[in-house]
Amino acid sequence: MALHILGLNHNTAPVEIREQVVFAGEGVDRALAELAGLDGVAEAVLLSTCNRTEFYVESDSDGIGAVQAWLRTSHALGPDAEKALFTLNGDNAIRHLFRVACGLDSMVLGEPQILGQLKDAFRHAERSGSVGSQLSRLFQHTFSVAKKVRTDTEIGSSPVSVAYAAVNLANQFFAGFSQHTALLIGAGSTIELVARHLVAKGIGRLFIANRDVERAKTLASQFSGFALPLSELEGTLPDADILISSTASPDVVVTLAQMQKAIRLRKRKPIFAVDIAVPRDIDPGVRELDDVYLYSIDDLDKVIVEGQSNREAAAVDANRILDDETQRYLSIERSKQVAPIITALRDHGDSLRHEVLELARRRLAKGADSDEVLEFVTASLLKKLLHQPSVRLREAGESSDTEFIEVVQELFGLDRNSNK
Repeated sequence: MALHILGLNHNTAPVEIREQVVFAGEGVDRALAELAGLDGVAEAVLLSTCNRTEFYVESDSDGIGAVQAWLRTSHALGPDAEKALFTLNGDNAIRHLFRVACGLDSMVLGEPQILGQLKDAFRHAERSGSVGSQLSRLFQHTFSVAKKVRTDTEIGSSPVSVAYAAVNLANQFFAGFSQHTALLIGAGSTIELVARHLVAKGIGRLFIANRDVERAKTLASQFSGFALPLSELEGTLPDADILISSTASPDVVVTLAQMQKAIRLRKRKPIFAVDIAVPRDIDPGVRELDDVYLYSIDDLDKVIVEGQSNREAAAVDANRILDDETQRYLSIERSKQVAPIITALRDHGDSLRHEVLELARRRLAKGADSDEVLEFVTASLLKKLLHQPSVRLREAGESSDTEFIEVVQELFGLDRNSNK
């Protein structure tokens, strides 16, 4: 068994393909249960965000193939989606997981949200029963590596995130925010960050729409904003100069017809919109409207974000830490593989010791001389301990197995010229 990763992310697939392979809510539970039932798969964690869907699987060499076949069938993947999938195995998979946790594989370098998302994915897998001892050790080590990287480098400096990038892009579009109205759709952590950055830049009015209006009210109250249910979205759209959406809805939240109506009511006053969601919340056809400037999450990759250059320099140090931590984890795991052998070797030696000790006691009980018994004990124990190695060495000599002979020489610290 080894770690294998199957997935796609913003580096391998545009949003049009990523939104075809998204798991949320009960869909994650179903996926983990089905993965656990695949031949060759022992453990699994599923991470599904706006930028990536990745399966971290402890399996044999056939197991990851079974996962790919399952994904292909369950999501009816087309050729473009199939081409976007990537697989990583063993050491490369471990390093990739570390990079994801540290934000080094993120669209916005060093963004902190991914670590929380990865922790949530791990806890979800724990609750579903798809995680065992191997992935538990790996993920705990991963979280400690991420903490070390953020503590020992400047990768987390400057308020850079997808939310910040969206607001920064809006700030380039408008001369200032004080005379403008923002409508945010969703009430998760990303929208909370968007609201925080907008308020910091002096947004005039702030509306937050969400399916669960109580969550919208709770969030809006933090920023002196207004909350509304999604059912009232159409009536508020005409007031929005800035529209930013990030929900977990599997369906479009803002339709083309709604945006066309809003533009008419605004008398063609333009709307700046950013769709951070995957699958997308805003109908992609809105991009064709003359008075709407719609950006997807992939477009944010093209935004020049302040502080990014500092983070790129910090990433050099972060990658050095990852190199060391990857090797440290592998060393720990490899040492655990031989631990049972070491235990068996010690048990074998102890068994021989007890056997010879019992023979010595019998001799002493019969009145044998103590020096004679000591001579007997040491000679007998030595003979028993070296019997099997001696037999194997003779066989190795007869078959010219020089590799085995050299291993024995190194194991016992013998002179390399002793076989000449």
